[in-house]
Amino acid sequence: MEELARLFRSAADHAAGYRGSLPDRPVGVPVDRAALTEAFSGPLPSAPCPPERVLADLVAAAGPGLVASAGPRYFGFVVGGALPTATAADILAAGWDQLATNAVTSPAAIAAEAAAGGWLKDLLGIPASASVGFVTGAQAANTVGLAAARHRVLAEAGWDVERRGLLGAPPIRVIAGDERHGTIDRSLRLLGLGTQVVEAVPAGPDGAIDLASLREVLRAASPGPTIVCLQSGNVNTGACDQLREACELVRRHGGWVHVDGAFGLWAAVNPATRHLVDGLELADSWACDGHKWLNLPYDSGFAFCARPDVHAAAMSYAAAYLVGSGAEPVGADLTAESSRRARGFAVWAGLRELGRDGVAALVERCCALARRFAEGLTSAGFEVANEVVLNQVLVGFGDDARTDRVVAAVQADGTCWAGGTTWRGRRLMRISVSNAATTEADVDRSIAAITRLATPG
Repeated sequence: MEELARLFRSAADHAAGYRGSLPDRPVGVPVDRAALTEAFSGPLPSAPCPPERVLADLVAAAGPGLVASAGPRYFGFVVGGALPTATAADILAAGWDQLATNAVTSPAAIAAEAAAGGWLKDLLGIPASASVGFVTGAQAANTVGLAAARHRVLAEAGWDVERRGLLGAPPIRVIAGDERHGTIDRSLRLLGLGTQVVEAVPAGPDGAIDLASLREVLRAASPGPTIVCLQSGNVNTGACDQLREACELVRRHGGWVHVDGAFGLWAAVNPATRHLVDGLELADSWACDGHKWLNLPYDSGFAFCARPDVHAAAMSYAAAYLVGSGAEPVGADLTAESSRRARGFAVWAGLRELGRDGVAALVERCCALARRFAEGLTSAGFEVANEVVLNQVLVGFGDDARTDRVVAAVQADGTCWAGGTTWRGRRLMRISVSNAATTEADVDRSIAAITRLATPG
């Protein structure tokens, strides 16, 4: 017992030391990939190795390849750092080693998901009667939501897709914006619908779906099984589709609305940004990330469905040996995983740490810091290419080649990290402010570094 405690303490001490170093650690540095691979490589030893030695070797091998993405000056990929209490809860979850399949395999894990799911729906304004599947991220959440949509629209057409498959099924219309996230397309591939089925709707100047065009696309074909994918939080600009108007429009055509709200759905918790997702409660399914703006550990995402019976029909299965299946849909009944880790403990702990006011303050602070980025870089003479409505800032430094050079220089410098993107045919730097630990001083320090690296001479 003492050896186990010592091993766990060693791991926790190293993790805490690493997290404590993040404010001063270079965010991204050049990596010798060959050396990193070599450190992990070699033949598997024949003899067992003492756990303390294994842990020490892992720390030594991984150290040079760790990216400070949990730190306060990492602005790539809409990545949030993990809250302290949520991280500690994840450590407990690993130690408890619970199988979160259902209430028989782990009553505590399912109870935590039920409580945290209720809090999430209340925070986001999703109907309390909706079901919640705790998944790995927005990709899985989009897949679950679209699986439920596929089930429902085909059932209404008299087709049991779970039993009969898609061969010979009535055709499904899938309508989505030009600037949808790539996870929507991958979900359609995984569900056997394919990407060719998408009827793309033009986006407006900010990247949100154009309502007039959506109306015309819906009118362009006879009524039938229809799924419309909307978006809260354009991955480049942060823009949100007009959910109330779009949902009402789709409802008149008998379609199912799925909302990809990986990070933008969190606008609902902040009074200053809530209007951006007005009407979200009218949708049929929603996808949202926890490890982005909510600052939970990886992997954490949420698949919400307004019709729990449809959600379970699309995702659940039963087996003679599977004690606990067939009752109220929970856990694995609402996801594509049976052997599930108990990620609900970290969600519950993170929400308890922040509270309702803390979640709202986190969203508002990140939005304010994004505006600070935009103002500072504009004052330095650079172009901000989008209206900053949430936490996304697009910056141009002249022509595409120069912008790419600046992005590469910033990433190599290590003061902060921001990625490049292509939007409306232009190469731009994309800055995503999502970390609860980011301060005004972090933003100012980053602006100074970007300005220094982007200024000729």
